[in-house]
This record gives sequence, C-alpha cells and structure tokens, in this order.
Amino acid sequence: MPSPRRPLGQVTRGKTAPNRLRKTDTFLAVAYPEWVRHMPGLYVDLGYGFFPITSVETRQRLRGLNPQLQVLGVEIDPQRVADAQAFATEGLSFRLGGFNLPLQPGERVSVVRAFNVLRQYPEAAVAEALAALAAPLTPGGLILEGTCDPLGRLLTFNVYQKQGAALARAALVLAPTLHAGFLPRQFQAVLPKNFIHHAEPGGPIDRFFGAWHAAWQHARAQARDPRQAFTLAARRLANIYGYPVDRRPALLRRGFLMLGPEWPAPTG
Repeated sequence: MPSPRRPLGQVTRGKTAPNRLRKTDTFLAVAYPEWVRHMPGLYVDLGYGFFPITSVETRQRLRGLNPQLQVLGVEIDPQRVADAQAFATEGLSFRLGGFNLPLQPGERVSVVRAFNVLRQYPEAAVAEALAALAAPLTPGGLILEGTCDPLGRLLTFNVYQKQGAALARAALVLAPTLHAGFLPRQFQAVLPKNFIHHAEPGGPIDRFFGAWHAAWQHARAQARDPRQAFTLAARRLANIYGYPVDRRPALLRRGFLMLGPEWPAPTG
C-alpha cells in the first residue's frame, strides 16, 4: 500500500484545461525519446488539479512511444483524488500525496512533472521540494518543473536530471505556441520560481530577453513562417549573442528554446 505519511506540500488552486501541458509531452518525446521508450519507472504527474486531464492526456500521448508506460497522478487534495478515480485505467492511477511521493514498495520514478505547483511557495522552499521529488528518481530520471499561462500557450520549465545521488539542472525550456503569436518578453511573467524574482532591469535575465527580442524581430523580417522564424532567432541567439541554445532541428521547429544550465549567462 502507498505510504501513510502526511503529504508534504500545500493545496494548489487546481486550475487546468485540456492540452495545457501538451508541449511537455512533445518535449519529452523529442528531447528524450529513448528515455521515454525504455523508462524503468513511473511517470508522475504531480498536482494535476481539479480535473485529471493532464494525466489522462500524457498517458495517451506517450504510450505511443512506450506501450508499457505507467502514469501516476498525485494530488494533495483528497477530494480531487477521489474524483479522479473515475479516470483510472490500465497504465493510469491516482493517489493522495505531495512532494514526498506516495509510492508502493519497490516502485521507482523516472519522470516527475510538477507544473504550476512551486509558484505558490517561497523561493526558499524550492530546494526542499526538489530534494523530496529527487529521492525516488531512478538514475538518469527527470523532473520537469515549471509553469505556464492558463491556456498552455506559453510554457517555461526547468529540466532536472538525477546524476548519481545528485540532482542537477540540465536546462531551462521556453516553449511558445508558435501559431498563436508571441513576444519573447511575455515569458518573464511565467518564469519558474527560481527565476521569476530575478529579472531585474539590466540583470542577466533582462539582458537575455532583450537579446531574444532583437533576434526574434530580426528573424520575423527574414521569414514569415513562425517555425522558420523561431529557428532563425534561436540560432542568432547562439551565434550572435552567445547563449547556450540546443540547436537540434527537431526541437526548434516545434518551438522549444532549450537553454543549457549556464543560462541566464551567455557562454560565448
């Protein structure tokens, strides 16, 4: 049976919507396809909210790569867990819990998605929450921790990876819905908790967004297609401004600006 420990954390507002976190599924499938195909542990959707649509959709999408994928939705609100049981099916279950995940004996975790959860906590609480989530991760396991706007058109998330006994930040990902149109500085309002309060004027984050804005405007003058413009802007960020951009075409054409752990500092 799951651990009877008191869940660590607080109840979130619980707002959610269909397709709000679709891009996180696409990101994993594109950036870490082999990990998804051979995932040795659970995929945990932490804090799925009033309606477990994000957990349901993730199971549907990622089972195309891994038919054996097991998704566990975790909520700290007992009523939300009770309501979610109607959606439980093969490869999808729901349990009451918090950052100290409610695992059964022998279970392991390979991916944790914690979206729109840590934004409500003090910044000083982030490290403790991440340490609790990292404890049951398999070697190489991933944590996607971030936030998004209500419709999922602007997503920002940290990618953490278990390396030995330590958890390391591997990347920050900024992901717009390209066909909806966007401006780079819109992302400042949805940065993860560890960055949201550090975008002071003239600081490293502010300078990055100034560079991205300039690169985006230059790219839009060169290409009308938003996918092509996004790719051109990302490459300009790397080549002209020296930022650590993952240049894999499969990521760029889908609208993923994946920045290395050195960010917000440039590397060139």
